[in-house]
Amino acid sequence: MRSIGAPAAGAGAFFAALAMLALGFLPATIPDSTARAVSRAVRTDLGEVKWVRDEASDYTPLERVGRSVYIREGCWYCHSQYVRPVAGEDTRWGPVSEAGEYAFDRPHLLSTRRIGPDLARVGLKYGDDWHYAHLWDPRLVVPDSIMPSFKWLYARVRVRPQTTDGRPALGPSAELGRFFTLKTEAPIAVYPNAEGVAFVAPPANGQWPLDGTPVIDLQAFGDRPPDLSRVTLVFPTPELAALVSYLQKLGTSRGAWRDVFEPRAAGASMTNVATGPELLALGSEVYHARCAGCHGEGGDGNGPAATFLSPRPQSFTRGVFKFRSTRSGALPTDGDLYRAVTRGVRWTAMPTWHELPDTERLAVVAFIKTFSRRFKDERPAAPSAIGKPPNATAELVARGKALYQKAQCYQCHGADLPDFGRGQLKGGSSVRDVFRALTFGLDGSPMPSFADSTSEEERWALSYYVLSLSAWRDPLTALGSSEVAAEPPRSLLDLTRPRGLAPVALLMSLAALCALVWGAASGVFRDPETTQHSVLRAEMVEEAPRRIPRPPLAGGAMRAERILITLALLSLLALSLVILFNVLAIFLPIAY
Repeated sequence: MRSIGAPAAGAGAFFAALAMLALGFLPATIPDSTARAVSRAVRTDLGEVKWVRDEASDYTPLERVGRSVYIREGCWYCHSQYVRPVAGEDTRWGPVSEAGEYAFDRPHLLSTRRIGPDLARVGLKYGDDWHYAHLWDPRLVVPDSIMPSFKWLYARVRVRPQTTDGRPALGPSAELGRFFTLKTEAPIAVYPNAEGVAFVAPPANGQWPLDGTPVIDLQAFGDRPPDLSRVTLVFPTPELAALVSYLQKLGTSRGAWRDVFEPRAAGASMTNVATGPELLALGSEVYHARCAGCHGEGGDGNGPAATFLSPRPQSFTRGVFKFRSTRSGALPTDGDLYRAVTRGVRWTAMPTWHELPDTERLAVVAFIKTFSRRFKDERPAAPSAIGKPPNATAELVARGKALYQKAQCYQCHGADLPDFGRGQLKGGSSVRDVFRALTFGLDGSPMPSFADSTSEEERWALSYYVLSLSAWRDPLTALGSSEVAAEPPRSLLDLTRPRGLAPVALLMSLAALCALVWGAASGVFRDPETTQHSVLRAEMVEEAPRRIPRPPLAGGAMRAERILITLALLSLLALSLVILFNVLAIFLPIAY
């Protein structure tokens, strides 16, 4: 058999050209590469969540500025923006990414490394203030983070507080005048942490100065306020505000998918955590690693990140909790605390912790209870079971609307419903969650219990109406969405069918591997005398190089070579068929 080194080299060149065709040209011609349609989760008029097909929205000018800052600062070096259909990523990050989500991305920022978490679904997972704290010092909210701080995206003003009526106060100065109008009749509270850092949230329109004068507020520290010799006011620059706006945009083209995200849908209220030394030790470890940056080492809500956050973190020392399944004024059950830890508190800095193992979440619940004597001195109240919701109907929603007006709920929640219109329900976005809030109230807030003033049927009607206020709305902009039926993302993705050019890359890799092994086995290992050895001999004897016949192949080596050749030919055949299939799919209505 002749040497096949030359055919192997030709095969390598062929597969290189085929790779450029298959992965460079063909993807730009298939319809999916320019698609804008995505599957979006929206809430219907009856309060249910369904999946529809809708077009992804373009970035606003502010979000585009933020995207340019994201690129400039190298965020894409460590963060990917692509939820892959492998290894259960849809249960960690959210729905698998679709082509339409990237219709307006130029260039794409898919990235290939995940030194930090994937950001394809980070939009609205946290409040804006969490991002401001994280970018100032990532260790404030993620103690084990290796992300650098981005303090150059903040403006800072250092001032020495004056003592007025026994309390620290900020006197007027030219530096403060850049960010405040300094009108004394309009105080603006600032909340320094123990280190004297005080964050000032940007105006709604993004334009400084704020209309008022800064006033130091240390009430959260109780009777042990810190001794502040210097206060550093921290202001986000317009570039930073744009970056946060861009981060909040990511993933929102998929709508209200968090409302039906199964991994965070913990609903247990009857859970009892058996407290023991080992569980408390684990809870302490997890708390100080995950929670102390916001809630403080002593659970008083005065962690170093608290100055950035609004509302401020929960103080566990008082033993007052909003989200419960017990009567108003009573302690929550262990199941209530577990649900809050797992779900987080939407639209605030409290994220969902469904990624932590169940044991660690239960341990944190046990440890949190050690901060307040109420859990030692009071007997826990029995949880009240919530029955099965009635079927949603248009008549039930209309009745809820009438009750909403009658109870004058708009006096607190506003006539234009900015929160309800976006589905901003901190205690949960299911009809049972809204019913729970109406029945038991939210302790520590002005929201009372309506269990005595309304019947169960009326509270169900009110719950469905509150959910209907965000019907067909985008959770970021509150703009309406179209209604075109679609399947949930998990049923849209069928791994048993070939989709796009993914099989091309797999088969091309297999064929290239076969060609490589084929050429290596035939040209290097089996015919060394035709290269270096023959040239060396010619130099030694001063004669033209002679080709020394190679010894015949042994039976096993010949069989191996034939197997390699057969595999390469079969791979080439399969590759050609897939290429043909994808080309036909461009021009013919082939469903696959």
